[in-house]
Amino acid sequence: MLHARARLLPLLAVVASVACSRSETPSAQASQVTVSAGEVAPSLTELSSFEDSLSKKADLARIRGAETAQVWLVEVSDFQCPFCKQWHDETFAKLDQEYVKTGKIKIAYLNFPLTRIHKNAQIAAEAAMCAGVQGKFWELHSALFQAQSRWAEAKTPIVVFDSLARAAGVNLKTWDGCMTSHAMAKLIEADRDRSAKAGVESTPTFFVGERALAGAFPVDTFRVAIDQALAKLKSASR
Repeated sequence: MLHARARLLPLLAVVASVACSRSETPSAQASQVTVSAGEVAPSLTELSSFEDSLSKKADLARIRGAETAQVWLVEVSDFQCPFCKQWHDETFAKLDQEYVKTGKIKIAYLNFPLTRIHKNAQIAAEAAMCAGVQGKFWELHSALFQAQSRWAEAKTPIVVFDSLARAAGVNLKTWDGCMTSHAMAKLIEADRDRSAKAGVESTPTFFVGERALAGAFPVDTFRVAIDQALAKLKSASR
């Protein structure tokens, strides 16, 4: 699982915007959500509990940002969820440009495929993580959201994933072997278990410092949460 510290401290307030949930249809309006305290990820010094090299490579690949950044934004997401796509399309690039590329925060992605309502979510997660083995997680992450309408309801989504992986510069033979063996399935299941234990019930859900945001909130909401986390870190270091 993640090479990152992202403890979920007691939360002040958590209000959902729009999200996909296990029991609702993707178009349903999300309601208020309460997320319990817990731990999404192990400490920075702790390696993934998976011993195989593929899982370790994929684990590291879904972390984005400078090693020196101390504030984390943990994204718990489902590639087939339309609200996860909405957040990606409207917010991800702005936060990446303003906070990640400037060295202020790191982003980590946790898989939470809602397989009851999204039939291709699991295989999409495997496609991204298998690309991560080759250091191409974020390239396929963006490609999957951008092309969601092409594969979401497809009977054979692997055809689309193959095309996206090729365009992302992935070695297809290696990637296909990872996909065929379902080498990332245990890592994805571990993501889902950790998130569920922390109280996550819908996607997308985010953890920023001491705050949890359940839903596709606009970019300004994240700016406030991140700036507060950065300010608190600066104050604590004085």
